[in-house]
Amino acid sequence: MFKGILGSPIGIRSGMEFHYESQEKEEYRLEHDSVGDKQVPVSAYYGVQSLRAAENFKITGLSIHPELITSLIYIKKATALTNCEVGNLDKKKADAIVAACDELIDGKYLENFIVDPIQGGAGTSLNMNANEVIANRAIEILGGKKGDYSIIHPNDDVNKGQSTNDVIPTAGKMTAITLLKYLKMQMQCLQLALSKKATAFESVVKMGRTQMQDAVPVTLGQEFKAYADAVSRNIERLDVALNEMRSVNMGGTAIGTGINADKDYIKNIVPKLNEVANMDLVQAPDLIDATQNLDPFVTVSGIVKACAVTLSKIANDFRLMSSGPRAGFGEITLPAKQNGSSIMPGKVNPVIPEVLNQVAFNVIGNDVTITMAAEAGQLELNAFEPIIFYNLFQSIDTLGFAVETFVDNCVDGVIANEERCNELVSNSIGIITVLVPIIGYQKAADAAKKALRERKSVLDVVIEDKLLDPDKAKEILNPKKML
Repeated sequence: MFKGILGSPIGIRSGMEFHYESQEKEEYRLEHDSVGDKQVPVSAYYGVQSLRAAENFKITGLSIHPELITSLIYIKKATALTNCEVGNLDKKKADAIVAACDELIDGKYLENFIVDPIQGGAGTSLNMNANEVIANRAIEILGGKKGDYSIIHPNDDVNKGQSTNDVIPTAGKMTAITLLKYLKMQMQCLQLALSKKATAFESVVKMGRTQMQDAVPVTLGQEFKAYADAVSRNIERLDVALNEMRSVNMGGTAIGTGINADKDYIKNIVPKLNEVANMDLVQAPDLIDATQNLDPFVTVSGIVKACAVTLSKIANDFRLMSSGPRAGFGEITLPAKQNGSSIMPGKVNPVIPEVLNQVAFNVIGNDVTITMAAEAGQLELNAFEPIIFYNLFQSIDTLGFAVETFVDNCVDGVIANEERCNELVSNSIGIITVLVPIIGYQKAADAAKKALRERKSVLDVVIEDKLLDPDKAKEILNPKKML
């Protein structure tokens, strides 16, 4: 799994300028589009439309997510094969396009994807970046020179039967599926790690707390089992998210009506895409709806957010239970991973739970952006998929990586401080709760106040005030029997 979350820098900022790395004495070819003529480096596989987009959208300074590029190339390969099979693309051209796609899938020429992840135009810049790179490499394969689009044309051949409006949403869903599978795998690892700790800590009795105040006893194992169960519930939600991404609008072209696409192509493109990309996609039953509306991405983002909320709560508990180590709860010890202070010697901070918290905060913020972008579509199209993808992919990626480090660098090494847990239970007044059915709420409350005021144990006060027979009091107030 590629771990460059948002890709690598596509240029270097210098004040208001944005310079692309290039060889000295670069030669140029002249290309033409609807806007006019423009010089493109001879060595570049991208073309005029990609270059204009790179100049227009100097937003993040980052490149497109590599999985999104791969998904896009699979689509271009599948469309070439399908167009050829239905008789709409010359086999010689199709073979060259497929060969170019295979090279890109293998990781070649990816530096030619120069457009920013955040871009205007509903993703047209990214779509054309792919069309131009594939076309120019296919031209070379056929013995021509880059830029000679009479041999292979980016729009007429590579983009045949397609629109940005069905290609980009489909590529986004394919990418989300790939990334969600990785997140699910890491969540499964976390669930297993928490379950193992639940078994290891099943005999460690500690004080439960509600609203940060002493409540009634619980075992550390029960707490960890609850964490594991919460993670399991979120894993099930991720399966829902994966299924949500399976329905694609490929074949709908511009607005879902399939204009400019052969009927046989529309029928066969999704099965062919499944074949070349090893996926299990289905064509949306209403391609117009699937082109207009991006609510599936909102659903997925919401599920990822729910995972983040659950994980952040667990991270909070780890930080609380490990606080101290002497002046806090001190019920567990987390693995020491690095120095905690530049001024306080010996201090070790809970850095791994802290990073999980921070990733969760970011995921929650990204969800707001995704929600607003999905809501902002009008009529037959939503133009804001680039920002949805940028934030959604970041959320899924970073949460998966944060869970991985949480397991490897924290959960697996958690130690229970059993003596400290026993001490806190013994000195707590919360265990008085078990006497309410026997002596009544008011007497129990009075005993609790006295124990707190006089710094005595609940057992001592109960025996001293003759509220219960000493032997019976010891039996009832045994924390292990309250579980």
